[in-house]
Amino acid sequence: MRRDIQQVLERWGTWARDNNTGIEWSPIAAGFKGLLPLRPSLRRSCSYDDGRIIDNCVLQLQKVRQPEELNLIIAYYVKGYSKRAIARRRRVDERLIRAKLQIAEGFIDGCLSLLAVRLDMDPEVKIYAAQKCEKSISAVRKKFVNVL
Repeated sequence: MRRDIQQVLERWGTWARDNNTGIEWSPIAAGFKGLLPLRPSLRRSCSYDDGRIIDNCVLQLQKVRQPEELNLIIAYYVKGYSKRAIARRRRVDERLIRAKLQIAEGFIDGCLSLLAVRLDMDPEVKIYAAQKCEKSISAVRKKFVNVL
């Protein structure tokens, strides 16, 4: 089962901002003091159980991948900074931020797939068929190779 990981992470980000999670981060992301995050007034959150499951996957990202990818997930989904604001602050091309964010999202999606758990939010988030996902994954790979 392949979920729309961006919808899942948006809900987790709201949950993580409102609850105490297992991830330690500064309330002000490094270099972002003075920038106001762009947050919709009413964002949907996930259940506590879903939040803990996703939180564990994000913790795996912290352990296995580069710390920068975790910082991007936190800045974008928890703090609510736009990709453009993140790129501007780091003085890099926005496409690089998008590519690194996609890698981090893919890692978290893979962790959720390996766990093979059913989330409470599954009826509400978009679920992709396996065939459609394989096509989109190959398209992302082609785009990512071109970016590098």
